[in-house]
Amino acid sequence: MNIIAYIVYLFITYLITVHVGKVFYKNGRHYIVAIVNKDEQLTDFINKILLVGYYLLNLGYATIMLRFWKTITTFTELIASVGNMTGRIVLSLAVMHFVNMYAITIIGKKQLSIHHKKQTS
Repeated sequence: MNIIAYIVYLFITYLITVHVGKVFYKNGRHYIVAIVNKDEQLTDFINKILLVGYYLLNLGYATIMLRFWKTITTFTELIASVGNMTGRIVLSLAVMHFVNMYAITIIGKKQLSIHHKKQTS
């Protein structure tokens, strides 16, 4: 039963990670453009690196979580285990998103402060 749980879990995790990654890539570009003073080429470069890092981190974490899975003997345990492990992945995605947004906010405020000082000088 564990093999079935692994396959279902990895498939769900893959779909969630790829979908959320695409949304972050598309919508995060606007924030990065503002931070790097509208440098489109640098924005695309940073955004692609962030996307690849995001995929590697999440899919690696999901794979490592397989090691901590208990033996599953019933269909009910399979559903509960897949739900539990998928929930952990979703929570980790949420935490990473908020950490990234906080970092982008701090960087954006510093850039705005530097830009404002240059204009007043």
